[in-house]
Amino acid sequence: MPERASRVALDRRRPVAAPPIAGPHQDVLVHLASLIGSDERQCAAVNTEGTAALMHEARRAGVGRIVHLSTSAVYGYGPHRGIPVDGVAPAPVSATSRTRLAGEGPALAAGAVVLRPGLVIGPGDRWVVPGLGQLLEATGALWGGGRALLFLVAGGDLARLIARLALGHGPGGGTVRHASHPEPVRRGALVRALAGREIVPPVERDLSEAECLEQLAASGSRLSPRQFWLLAQDHWYDSAGIWEAAGCPPGPGPLARLDEAADWYREHMALVGSVT
Repeated sequence: MPERASRVALDRRRPVAAPPIAGPHQDVLVHLASLIGSDERQCAAVNTEGTAALMHEARRAGVGRIVHLSTSAVYGYGPHRGIPVDGVAPAPVSATSRTRLAGEGPALAAGAVVLRPGLVIGPGDRWVVPGLGQLLEATGALWGGGRALLFLVAGGDLARLIARLALGHGPGGGTVRHASHPEPVRRGALVRALAGREIVPPVERDLSEAECLEQLAASGSRLSPRQFWLLAQDHWYDSAGIWEAAGCPPGPGPLARLDEAADWYREHMALVGSVT
């Protein structure tokens, strides 16, 4: 951690006696925390109310630069193809997405640059690739021929972008930007890249989306049809502008970054498989 950076641990669901952000040298806030879950009240306590409280403290402390992480899942069901920010009205369908969208309001009011990345992959990913692996196991198929285009970004590349924005590069505050790699990735290419690194098993057959949903329901998987549609439909958004504005090359793309993540994924998938 840089010498001038400070780390403060707090529970955003609870008020604090002393502001966690105070002092003359607290000039940048990077807000990445969120609660992913199905309980609307708990998600609201963290993602909406907790964000509002933190942004209030940031404004009171005179923080000059805020970067706030949201999600492109606020747009809800697709298909979505290359749309600009709010090119379609947000229509979140989960407690997590609804409360994260609500949390954007106080962040924007505090002057934050609000980022909406898509699916973030790489070490630490416990949702995207593991969820895809469970869908493939449940269906045994690459539905729709793997043609759907996905909005992906490697975690390390997203971190580089956030660091550039935190240091003052790129757009001014009070704006929303998409923040995945500018080039979407076909689902079939993602599956083949993962299978080639022995992260998920290879899949040869193809079923219709309706047949896959039947297989998913029959499998007893905890994954929902909503999670299936997130990967089954086109979901990609125009994000080239933020990389250009920040002077941050987007990198070779999320598939090229899989070599760096393969060992972590294999270990994590094996662990998840042993538990389930």
